[in-house]
Amino acid sequence: MNKSFVLLFLLAFTLGIAQPSDKQRQLEEQKQQIQKEIATFKKLLQNETKKEKSVLNEISAQKVRIRLSEKLISTTAKQMRLLDDDIYLTQLEINKLNRELNVLKEDYAKMIVKSYKSRNDQSRVMFVLSSQNFLQAYKRIQYMKQYAGFRKMQGDEIQEKQESLKQAVTRLEAGKKEKQKVLAESEAEKKELEIQKQEQEKLVKLIQKDKKKYAADINKKQKEAKAIDAQIKKLLAEAIAEANRKNAAKTGVKTPTATASSKFVLTPEGKIVSDNFKSNKGKLPWPVEKGYVYNKFGVRPHPTERNLTINNSGVEIATESGSNARAVFEGEVLQIQLIKGTNRKMVYVRHGDFVTIYQNLETVNVRIGDKVSFKQNLGRIATDASGKAIIKFIITQNVDTLNPELWLANM
Repeated sequence: MNKSFVLLFLLAFTLGIAQPSDKQRQLEEQKQQIQKEIATFKKLLQNETKKEKSVLNEISAQKVRIRLSEKLISTTAKQMRLLDDDIYLTQLEINKLNRELNVLKEDYAKMIVKSYKSRNDQSRVMFVLSSQNFLQAYKRIQYMKQYAGFRKMQGDEIQEKQESLKQAVTRLEAGKKEKQKVLAESEAEKKELEIQKQEQEKLVKLIQKDKKKYAADINKKQKEAKAIDAQIKKLLAEAIAEANRKNAAKTGVKTPTATASSKFVLTPEGKIVSDNFKSNKGKLPWPVEKGYVYNKFGVRPHPTERNLTINNSGVEIATESGSNARAVFEGEVLQIQLIKGTNRKMVYVRHGDFVTIYQNLETVNVRIGDKVSFKQNLGRIATDASGKAIIKFIITQNVDTLNPELWLANM
């Protein structure tokens, strides 16, 4: 067999064993994040003011819990598949080591027998003295030294193989124990999921009794959300136009009319900031220290009204009352906006041609033009009547809304 082919096979085999461990670590981190979200969800649910709870809010809460359970079960299933692969590869490694060890032991046993038969010191001396010349005698002495060295090397190799075999067996047993643990967690979560679905069905049946009232409430909230999104679009366009005007006054380069309020005109420094932000896609921290996803991004069916859809321009994260919003990346405060008809505020932070928006703050700790650092406190998140603090986090590139779930880590 070609030597290069053998080396490639061994490399592929080694990578095949090492790779699942890296993936397992990633999945374990994801699972821990989901478990943290579930723990925060349960804690916040216990702290909510019972008299302020509504059926719609309870259904939303149940939907969140079901989604988190399904996400955890899915992650656990991936872990199981990787563990099965790892156990299979480790068993192959053990089989291979056993075969190699048996061959080494057989060869070593034959060598010991041969050495035993020629153990007489006199025969070794005669072997050297019977040489025809000095060069041959020297070569025979070297041969005996090499033979002794080879015996030692084979003995060491047997010990190394035995140690590798021991480690592989230990790893196999650990993998089997981990699999049993993950399996138990998965079964427990599946039972919990079934309970949550039954609870949700009961709540949905309650709503059907007074369908018109709840539909009106849903429509009202949707209109409010659309109005706020329109405010954001308008303010972004105004902020972009103002930033471009200032840039033109400084550089003397006039901004094209077509892009004056739709795209930031970037300086070389602004381009670097934008590229740095873009390179951190999928790695940005959450805009709160801890919490869970209350409402996901995008268009999806309403949990109770089949004929209605929800269009969310950001991701809503529930956290503890009194929690602060934090900047997900360094940047400059572009604008601070008061939401019409409320005392709630939004902070806009610019990162080149990207903008992160932190909605639903009751207090703000920064001013327009401030340079903000990574994870800097931007202000306190408003708490609703039930005791829940929810921040809506939005990312835009120029005026185009992006999916924050693709940008935040472990989302």
